[in-house]
Amino acid sequence: MNKTFIAAAALVLAIVASSAQGPAVTPYAIRGAKIVPVSGAEIASGNIVLRNGLIEAVGANAAIPSDAIVIEGAGLTVYPGLIDMGNAAAIDAPTVDTGGGRGGPVAVPGQSRESLERAKRLSILRPDYQAAEHVRIEGPELTRLAAAGITSVLATPGGNIFRGQSALVNVVAPPDDPQIGSVADIRSTMTVVEAPVALHVNFNPGGGPYPASLMGAISFMRQSFMDAAWQRQALKYYEKNPATARPAWDPALNGLLPAIDRQIPVAFQADEAREIARVLRLAKELNLRPIVTGARRADEMAAELKAANTPVIYSLNYPTRPRTLPPGADEPIATLRARANAPKIPGALAKAGVSFAFETGGLAQPRDFVRNAARAVTEGLPADAALRALTLDAARIAGAADRVGSLEKGKIANVIVTNGDLFNESTRVRHVFVDGRMVNIESADAPAGRGGRGRGGQ
Repeated sequence: MNKTFIAAAALVLAIVASSAQGPAVTPYAIRGAKIVPVSGAEIASGNIVLRNGLIEAVGANAAIPSDAIVIEGAGLTVYPGLIDMGNAAAIDAPTVDTGGGRGGPVAVPGQSRESLERAKRLSILRPDYQAAEHVRIEGPELTRLAAAGITSVLATPGGNIFRGQSALVNVVAPPDDPQIGSVADIRSTMTVVEAPVALHVNFNPGGGPYPASLMGAISFMRQSFMDAAWQRQALKYYEKNPATARPAWDPALNGLLPAIDRQIPVAFQADEAREIARVLRLAKELNLRPIVTGARRADEMAAELKAANTPVIYSLNYPTRPRTLPPGADEPIATLRARANAPKIPGALAKAGVSFAFETGGLAQPRDFVRNAARAVTEGLPADAALRALTLDAARIAGAADRVGSLEKGKIANVIVTNGDLFNESTRVRHVFVDGRMVNIESADAPAGRGGRGRGGQ
């Protein structure tokens, strides 16, 4: 082989390898700030150093390198970046929709029932969909998340029944590196912290043909898991016995195997107590590792959730009075009770010892993520438990606690700096770092933190 070609190939590989973490990251140091590691005791006045995307040092007397940009931390508080455990803003791909609304197919003249059912099945059986392969790396929605102190989100695909597999991703990608821009596009992969995290499902059958009811959706879900297990056995048998009839197989069913093998959990959307009970029964029957998301009435099932060691991802999109409702109009007592109880649920989960994290759950304003967590604190949730739910406990549920969720040496430098206690109404986010890079949150068109716009970075 031509030696010149070999040398050129080696040079390209060296450039790509050396650029695997993207362009060089300016080192930063925050000096003399209050530091809340979450994984350990608070530091009344300490230093934290960020270099090459990682936390290089943190402590009361951590040395500050001479080449670091220093931020004076007097009067400031440093926290781990917050984690939103349910958000589709980081997925850059449309939800599969066959035109029938709510994810169901619509009939067209001359279309056979078989083709209609096939289209429906395609829209509700997507366990092989990987959020990590459809990551959005920029956009105003992501900037607003960063400005609110949210540095990572669990990117969750939409849809009905089997929605696909989520990924924990950072909300800001590194800048493009001109050295490798013409060789490979790796920015989207560099935002992924953990993938896949969970298989996401719900019991909404959507419109169209079977399954068109809750009972049908449950039956379809159960049958799909059994079909995936049978398909694997049939294919293994055929490999050993090629003289037998070749089995038909559905590639989509392979997406269920990691859940069947308990390699990843299954995140079930469930709000009412009866729905949560159904999830626990189904998970036990199919030997799955469940997570309950949404969980509006999870307090009524707290003991059962604890006994089953089932984590909860609680939606901080609290129910509100509809704007279209005329002033003075009556509402059902159940609706009023649910609205009043929503901020109290996390406190009940913490008291019962249930592991939980928070999701924005469709909140229009990311700043309300922390604001609503603070409401839970005023309704009985200990402040340290609320902070863990926003950081380290979320990272644990996502399987990434060794990389994010706390301020420790060697972890990804996802860090936020505020001018006070995170849950204080007047506190504002001043600086945000994602992968050790300061994010320009000044460009966000929504207030940061809880009290207003944060300051920009570079």
